Amino acid sequence: MQAFRLVVTLDPDLLEITLRSLQVTLSALVIAAVIALPLAALLSVRRFRFRRATIAVLNALMGLPPVVVGLVVYILLSRGGPLGVLGLLFTPAAMIIAQVVIIVPLMASVAHQSLRELWSDYRDLLISMNATRRQRMQALLWDGRRALLTACLAGFGRAIGEVGAIMIVGGNIDHATRVLTTAVVLETGRGDFALALALGFVLVGMAVAVNLAIHGLSRTETEGRW
Repeated sequence: MQAFRLVVTLDPDLLEITLRSLQVTLSALVIAAVIALPLAALLSVRRFRFRRATIAVLNALMGLPPVVVGLVVYILLSRGGPLGVLGLLFTPAAMIIAQVVIIVPLMASVAHQSLRELWSDYRDLLISMNATRRQRMQALLWDGRRALLTACLAGFGRAIGEVGAIMIVGGNIDHATRVLTTAVVLETGRGDFALALALGFVLVGMAVAVNLAIHGLSRTETEGRW
């Protein structure tokens, strides 16, 4: 009951952690989308020597352990690392970088699967119109926007539930880098199960909402084809 009360009354600590989680994840999602979606369109419309290898690498990176990503980003951003001068370690920026690395392969792979099918339908038409490569990519990205939104939601769901990499590069610092997943781990260790459950309810609610949105978009897209 206490956990539900914390959620209903918008407990200040719960609200702060939730808003920070959304800020970090949405920032990472925007950056990842700028990278992943054009990459997916490029892989769909252009044939080049290492295209199949690039696609295979993206698919393989979907299963990359997040703790490994966290470790690599930690080394890069540490004082002795090449990017240590930026002072980003144990800041929300480091957490955003880790999340971007994690979700870009996922979003690019999901988007590429959809755009590849769309390209097979549009290929002859766009070639007959002498469309440039950039115009072909723009046409795919626009007409496939619903499928791309599904890829973005998948990336959001992956990022919001991440804990390993975030813990390593963020440090779980109170009022600075503490987010939903790391706070659940901390409060459980402290024995504050009410707050941990409240945080868990919010996290599960976000995950369910994202999955329902993906299901709804996929169903709408399928019905639209018919």
